[in-house]
Amino acid sequence: MNRDAFAERLAALTIERIPAAVRDRESLHAAPELSGREGGTSAWIAERMPVPMETVADTGRIGRIGPAGGPAVALRAELDALPVVEATGAPFAATNGAMHACGHDVHQAALIAVAGAAAELAREIELPYAVVPFLQPREEAYPSGALDIVRSGALGRHGVGAVVAAHVHPRIPVGSVATGKGPTNAAADEIAVTVRGRGGHGAYPHEAANPIPVLSQMVVGVGEVLRRTVSPMRPAVFTVGRISAGEIANVIPGSGSFAGTLRTMDRADRAHAHAAIREYAEGIAAAHGVEADVTITLGEPVLENDPEFVELVDERLASFGLTPGEPMRSCGADDFSFFSEELPGVMAFVGVETPGAVSQPSLHSADFLPDPDAVRRLALALVSGYLAGCDLLDARAAQGSGA
Repeated sequence: MNRDAFAERLAALTIERIPAAVRDRESLHAAPELSGREGGTSAWIAERMPVPMETVADTGRIGRIGPAGGPAVALRAELDALPVVEATGAPFAATNGAMHACGHDVHQAALIAVAGAAAELAREIELPYAVVPFLQPREEAYPSGALDIVRSGALGRHGVGAVVAAHVHPRIPVGSVATGKGPTNAAADEIAVTVRGRGGHGAYPHEAANPIPVLSQMVVGVGEVLRRTVSPMRPAVFTVGRISAGEIANVIPGSGSFAGTLRTMDRADRAHAHAAIREYAEGIAAAHGVEADVTITLGEPVLENDPEFVELVDERLASFGLTPGEPMRSCGADDFSFFSEELPGVMAFVGVETPGAVSQPSLHSADFLPDPDAVRRLALALVSGYLAGCDLLDARAAQGSGA
């Protein structure tokens, strides 16, 4: 069976499973579990997978379909839901105070369909490369489930040479799938600054060292630091989400703090921004006779789609009637970046809509409910990713052999 016939057969077997996958999606949607507590979801999906699923990263699972050895292409689905009270009114709406408001239920159901199709095809012929379906915990919260899977070595043990994820997105037109070469999602780091001064009476500010004006100057000034550190052609943004100092109007506090999230789209800019913000905060503090403690907590790295892989994915999407859309770039973060930092990877965004909504709800909204056909479209995006991964591994093997 040539590669095109193989692709058509895999897609056809996947589509045969979509009605069951839609029902799976509804069952999964009705029973969401929060980050780190996804054991029930993981077990439920594992029972419906065509191969044994090894436990990884606490509540995650990983399996292998096809050749027992050699390279493989990995397909990810996330397990966790969000602490959102659902307001969709769907017959299968969750009632436990959690919600699949980011579409992970769609991703899970689609992966079940693709895995079942791949396993059936593997009984007919030998797959060119193994399919490694895996269920990742804690995408929505720290500690990152993706980082734990990377550290576990599970992908390496399965010989994974390319990794794929597909994510629903209401900003993409239905029928379109956005990939995009290079940086797609930002690195996300938390920066916290504590300013230590000297407390005192509000009537005698000269006898104290008030941290509040210093904090205020820092909060306003970090944006300017980024403007003179990072090229305006590359996004970099710092958003303060918390500031705290003092309790009473006429008492100068001894300390205060603020914290925010830094988003950068370039690996070098990330390091430069960290150094510049630290230098700025410590310098401003010294100029005012106070001290600043700067804590930088690293989050997800920049998510970069492999350019060659993207081209191959887009070709496969078009062959299945899906339109390769404009790149979906944002300063949002996804810990899929821990995988794509190690391996050639593609994160694809699949256009969806919430039926009947006058204004389409966003991800993480209590009203967000992708249309039932989203399961089919997302499954075909995963199939496209697997087939493109096979093409990529072929090409790189040929390059390595000098052919």
